[in-house]
Amino acid sequence: MARAQALVLALTFQLCAPETETPAAGCTFEEVSDPAAPCEYSQAQDDDFQWERVRIQPGARAPADLPHGSYLMVNASQHAPGERAHVIFQSLSENDTHCVQFSYFLYSRDGHSPGTLGVYVRVNGGPLGSAVWNMTGSHGRQWHQAELAVSTFWPSEYQPPTPIAPPQLLRAGPTYLIIQLNTNSIIGDGPIVRKEIEYRMARGPWAEVHAVSLQTYKLWHLDPDTEYEISVLLTRPGDGGTGRPGPPLRSRTKCAEPMRAPKGLAFAEIQARQLTLQWEPLGYNVTRCHTYTVALCYHYTPGGSHNQSIRECVQMERGVSRYTIQNLLPYRNVHVRLVLTNPEGRKEGKEVTFQTDEDVPGGIAAESLTFTPLEDMIFLKWEEPQEPNGLITQYEISYQSIESSDPAVNVPGPRRTISKLRNETYHVFSNLHPGTTYLFSVRARTGKGFGQAALTEITTNISAPSFDYADMPAPLGESENTITVLLRPAQGRGAPISVYQVIVEEERPRRLRREPGAQDCFPVPLTFEAALARGLVHYFGAELAASSLPEAMPFTVGDNQTYRGFWNPPLEPRKSYLIYFQAASHLKGETRLNCIRIARKAACKESKRPLEVSQRSEEMGLILGICAGGLAVLILLLGAIIVIIRKGKPVNMTKATVNYRQEKTHMMSAVDRSFTDQSTLQEDERLGLSFMDAHGYSPRGEQRSGGVTEASSLLGGSPRRPCGRKGSPYHTGQLHPAVRVADLLQHINQMKTAEGYGFKQEYESFFEGWDATKKKDKLQGGRQEPMSAYDRHRVKLHPMLGDPNADYINANYIDIRINRQGYHRSNHFIATQGPKPEMIYDFWRMVWQEHCSSIVMITKLVEVGRVKCSRYWPEDSDMYGDIKITLVKTETLAEYVVRTFALERRGYSARHEVRQFHFTAWPEHGVPYHATGLLAFIRRVKASTPPDAGPVVIHCSAGTGRTGCYIVLDVMLDMAECEGVVDIYNCVKTLCSRRVNMIQTEEQYIFIHDAILEACLCGETTIPVSEFKATYKEMIRIDPQSNSSQLREEFQTLNSVTPALDVEECSIALLPRNRDKNRSMDVLPPDRCLPLLLSTDGDPNNYINAALTDSYTRSAAFIVTLHPLQSTTPDFWRLVYDYGCTSIVMLNQLNQSNSAWPCLQYWPEPGRQQYGLMEVEFVSGTADEDLVARVFRVQNVSREGHLLVRHFQFLRWSAYRDTPDSKKAFLHLLAEVDKWQAESGDGRTVVHCLNGGGRSGTFCACATVLEMIRCHNLVDVFFAAKTLRNYKPNMVETMDQYHFCYDVALEYLEGLESR
Repeated sequence: MARAQALVLALTFQLCAPETETPAAGCTFEEVSDPAAPCEYSQAQDDDFQWERVRIQPGARAPADLPHGSYLMVNASQHAPGERAHVIFQSLSENDTHCVQFSYFLYSRDGHSPGTLGVYVRVNGGPLGSAVWNMTGSHGRQWHQAELAVSTFWPSEYQPPTPIAPPQLLRAGPTYLIIQLNTNSIIGDGPIVRKEIEYRMARGPWAEVHAVSLQTYKLWHLDPDTEYEISVLLTRPGDGGTGRPGPPLRSRTKCAEPMRAPKGLAFAEIQARQLTLQWEPLGYNVTRCHTYTVALCYHYTPGGSHNQSIRECVQMERGVSRYTIQNLLPYRNVHVRLVLTNPEGRKEGKEVTFQTDEDVPGGIAAESLTFTPLEDMIFLKWEEPQEPNGLITQYEISYQSIESSDPAVNVPGPRRTISKLRNETYHVFSNLHPGTTYLFSVRARTGKGFGQAALTEITTNISAPSFDYADMPAPLGESENTITVLLRPAQGRGAPISVYQVIVEEERPRRLRREPGAQDCFPVPLTFEAALARGLVHYFGAELAASSLPEAMPFTVGDNQTYRGFWNPPLEPRKSYLIYFQAASHLKGETRLNCIRIARKAACKESKRPLEVSQRSEEMGLILGICAGGLAVLILLLGAIIVIIRKGKPVNMTKATVNYRQEKTHMMSAVDRSFTDQSTLQEDERLGLSFMDAHGYSPRGEQRSGGVTEASSLLGGSPRRPCGRKGSPYHTGQLHPAVRVADLLQHINQMKTAEGYGFKQEYESFFEGWDATKKKDKLQGGRQEPMSAYDRHRVKLHPMLGDPNADYINANYIDIRINRQGYHRSNHFIATQGPKPEMIYDFWRMVWQEHCSSIVMITKLVEVGRVKCSRYWPEDSDMYGDIKITLVKTETLAEYVVRTFALERRGYSARHEVRQFHFTAWPEHGVPYHATGLLAFIRRVKASTPPDAGPVVIHCSAGTGRTGCYIVLDVMLDMAECEGVVDIYNCVKTLCSRRVNMIQTEEQYIFIHDAILEACLCGETTIPVSEFKATYKEMIRIDPQSNSSQLREEFQTLNSVTPALDVEECSIALLPRNRDKNRSMDVLPPDRCLPLLLSTDGDPNNYINAALTDSYTRSAAFIVTLHPLQSTTPDFWRLVYDYGCTSIVMLNQLNQSNSAWPCLQYWPEPGRQQYGLMEVEFVSGTADEDLVARVFRVQNVSREGHLLVRHFQFLRWSAYRDTPDSKKAFLHLLAEVDKWQAESGDGRTVVHCLNGGGRSGTFCACATVLEMIRCHNLVDVFFAAKTLRNYKPNMVETMDQYHFCYDVALEYLEGLESR
């Protein structure tokens, strides 16, 4: 191509018919053309450069040589000669003649040819094509028109075309093949007007043909992993037609990912140790590949101690759809899945769980059998077989007596069998024979049958022998020195009788009389000489072989003979004796005793003739005479000393402190003496004689340590204050003298029973000279308007600017001065009324001003629906005027609450701590039934108040009656301790001169006397934990002089101060309709502590024989009741539900009672049962050798909601013992109950034994003592037992039970030390 500036083709491309000049169709290169459309064109791929589309508008900056308009242009000057630029326009239809018109612009500045413009017709995308027009040279700067006629008719002489080479595979996939036609080499000449692809499966009969227009083609929708044959078909125009297919391409598609995992996995057969499984057969439509594998994968856990799972995959053979898994374990979950894999992917099926069938269980391990034998019971526990091989549905326990030391027991005995449910792996076997060996076999069962049994032999403990004495028999004969009794043989229980013993005990006034069948036995043989040397009052008079008493025979006590080494000396005529008969059984290191009192020999008043005794008796008499003479001289000396002391000054209590335990010994001695004397005094008046020479009751702690901390005196004495007077007790006149502590009981009884002048007249004398109307109001005890404070003694607040009355508050200083030279405490108290809303700020001003550290509150905020006092303290922190009060700590106990406040005042840097002691147990009407809690409260306040603190603020509602009672008790307790006297009358009179109406009722006046008497009788019994072991050791030491101990004397004191119940106090229990609800009419609850039933089932009777009692920290924490009767079981569950009880403690055994009301099982186990309104469902149970714990769900069928209750059945308390068999087991019970209570929200605890008495009281007392230890590091068994007896007198019935409470405390503390 010559060099030129431009070669321009501006084409108005039109097709026209030869016979017309009007274009049939046309196009331009304008972007928007109407009516002509834009020209369709494409740039060729095999040329050297491209045509450019140009659009030059008039006025636009452009080379001057170029015309305006839109057109295609090439700039030839920029390219070398020989280079070409091709542009391809739209196709023309075949077998037709077409008219083509177009405009062109050929121009060169220098006149040379810019190149050659040619028009070619190319057939079916062939090469350049045939030239039909061309133009060369420069034709000036103007457009020229051209018109061509183009014929597309084909000649008829073409041969059919056939490709020489097969198509070429470019890429293969699972469902497609991409090929290149490879049509460059064709047999024959001529144009190709049609190209087609023919393909078929290599092994298939069908074929498909697709027309193609490009050199490459993609075959879609093929089958994976399939071989195809692919050929090319070509067609020429005219007679050439379509040739034969070219050589085929054989190619295979790839495998596709499996469509899905195998389905239909199911069992064909299930056995205990193998599974046969099957699934659907797999087709090509699922595998999508002819090369694949199926694997069956499974896993299971062997159980037992094996935590790891066993896993395995098994590859299946081709076409297999069934498989058996072997060597499995019975009753196991086997998790199975199928996995389909081919070269392109993996599909895992959903895991299916199968369970192998059950088998008979394995044997119960013999080492898992644990047991606890008792006398007539055996607690047996076992564990589930290590190989249960299924669901254990039942345990079968067979037992049979195989050996016994008791000839009355038939061996071998009948074989008995019991069944237990799967969740019960324990059983208590009752009604067994003592001393008998039983063979037990335990085996488990599944649905397939029983497994192998585990065997064990267990021997019950032997029991004490039993006697055939219904009552104490009359002696067969009696002389001055002898008594003849009838000895009857005893019956051995589990072991034969080994020996009989006759015990003689000298009857003394100090010793409580033994009742037949209810006394302690004598385990240590003691000859007469040994007893005399040790100062004991009993000795063994004879020991008889068991064979020597085949039947009843007489025996003479005091016949001066020796029986198997025990001398039977003559009895002394002037002494009284108790005769006991004891039988002992010995077997394999165990010894059981039983003894019974069979006679009593009274002392002879006169000896008719001297006794003829042996030389040994005369020697003993001489020794006894010397001892008696010495004792008489000692008594005379003591009498002289007492006379001198009474005439002189009294003993200073701080210097001559008498041991409290020794005082109790003297007290009880005096009580016993009073019983033997002929006296007209009542029983409680006789008790007062015990205080004649024992009024000085010093705290127990004084002997141990000089300093007394708050913790050591919370319930006992307080830090000793300096007494107001060191001299002799004064008397304030003939009519109202001070009363010695020793005479207090007698004085109170006389005042209560006197007809002429008693408490009523003494109380009314306080109001002599008053206006008659005021006197009537005061005696009626009605609450008046706020009492005006006597101005002379009132508290005056510091003045405030702008308020002339700001110094007033209704409060008085209490200055106790009961005589000019008598007891004196200056301004120790401030008595005030309960703050109203408008005086709360004044109240705290007074506390701040007077430097008070203690506030005593003796009222509830609301009583009988009336506001008694405003809440004057914050729940957290609050401002009262310029004083900020912050609640620091709250301590809640059963009868009072202690709150600690921090006081801060604006303008002061000091921070003041104040404690509020809030007594919550004062009843809304009258006075407390007992003073035990109030006395403990007073001692706590005294112990917590520093000696240098300001006055103690005391208030109730009006600041009169209850406030006055508190102050009098506080003052009189100190006075009794310092001076040995109390002057209640003058103390009250002094109080009333400081603040009006300080004692409001006669009932309050009498209560003060009773409370002070109780304090003097009981003394201090609190022991700090740090001193408990040493103190307890001293308490249980036997005093050789009295043959008693401090512990025994303390228990006797407890008996003496336990209030007896009157018939009127148990009026509800004694109603005729309630008699059948009591197991015994001797044990009845008082009306004041009855938990009346709330749920009703048409029966209006809401009585149950039960009592609400306090623990140390919570009021009404326990409900003590008896074992439910058959008729009262619905009432029992109503009680549990109505009072939100979360624990039941059972301290007796089933079928323990042989009376008309046996102890029956009152709960369902297993399943559920309805008792009246209450439905009780057994939820679960656990057991060990000490305890069976069950959980029940209790629901009232008439309401929504339920209550979870844990039932604790204690197994270690034999039927005929006063105390549990083991202290550790009992502590375990207490710990489990306490743990459950903490977890369940501290509901109430129901405690029951056979009659709701001694055993239940022992449990409650021990629980209370452990609470004391945890809260305040104190032990006070006396306080715990006394508190319980205030509700029911039969709580902690015996000395053994009282002693056991101390033992439990010691065991608990030793356990804490060892941790």
